[in-house]
Amino acid sequence: MEILITGGAGFLGQQLIRALLDRGALEMDGVQHPISRIVCFDQVEGVLVEPRVANVAGSIADPATVSSLVGRDTRAVIHLAAVVSGTAEADFDLGMRVNLDGTRHLLDACRAAGTRPRVLFSSSIAVFGGDLPAVVTDATTPTPQGSYGVQKLIGELLVQDFNRKGFIDGRSVRVPTVVVRPGAPNGAASGFASGIIREPLAGVEAILPVEPDTEMWLASPRAVVRMFLHALALPESAWGWHRSLNLPGLVASMRDEIAALGKLGGQAAVELIREQPDEQVRRLVRSWAARFDTSRARAMGFTADADVESIVRAYIEDNPGAVRVGATRH
Repeated sequence: MEILITGGAGFLGQQLIRALLDRGALEMDGVQHPISRIVCFDQVEGVLVEPRVANVAGSIADPATVSSLVGRDTRAVIHLAAVVSGTAEADFDLGMRVNLDGTRHLLDACRAAGTRPRVLFSSSIAVFGGDLPAVVTDATTPTPQGSYGVQKLIGELLVQDFNRKGFIDGRSVRVPTVVVRPGAPNGAASGFASGIIREPLAGVEAILPVEPDTEMWLASPRAVVRMFLHALALPESAWGWHRSLNLPGLVASMRDEIAALGKLGGQAAVELIREQPDEQVRRLVRSWAARFDTSRARAMGFTADADVESIVRAYIEDNPGAVRVGATRH
């Protein structure tokens, strides 16, 4: 089978490709389908060089390019390509071209293929915002308070409708804030949640723009990749008519993260964190939900990380070259 991963050159895309290559097959509806080819599409070529991986560079906003990516052999599509929250808020037109138009182009390409491929759309908990209940459920009405959340919600609705029409087997998963993201900081408004772990472990100062007691809904890259593959494996009957799902995560404050950093990285790492309030970031983050009831997802077999310490430890284990201070791995 052939798999298309948009945004495949990003850190989650690359981890997902490695996981698929290690498995050698993608489970769908209880059947293991050998993977013949993975198309890694992004604005830059992916770095994985492997006979089963085709690295393709281009713009998700270009319909002709996107149309060429989906063929009759494409059985599964994982749509990760997106402009992140802070960038989508700062550049409205770019966010609309990539996050909204790009998703529409991809779904149109899947429809044109005529094979009803299985499509997994990576949405976000940013679809929730504003005046929310203390605990958000799958039945809570999405009320996004930022352009990124609006664009993701429209993407979910498109996936739902293309699925209803029989063009795709669609499913959307709302991903918690992913911590710890490796590599350089990006334009995500939530980027500080990774930065206050990643930078101090590298011996670099990190800025905390929100109050230490600020809570967020978190998941590690390992957990997200595992849940993506599980979302693809589930039969349609497990999803029913409602094709959007809040993924399990952990409620953690920035103080909890700092405590885990201190335990695994030492006090020297903690001392590299500097509080510097940023009202724009604080306002956006305060509009996000931090507590979710994910009983539906858990009943479907999705699982979260054990605790914040395990998230930090996983980053240290997976990125040993990025750690410059003494860190405990076990």
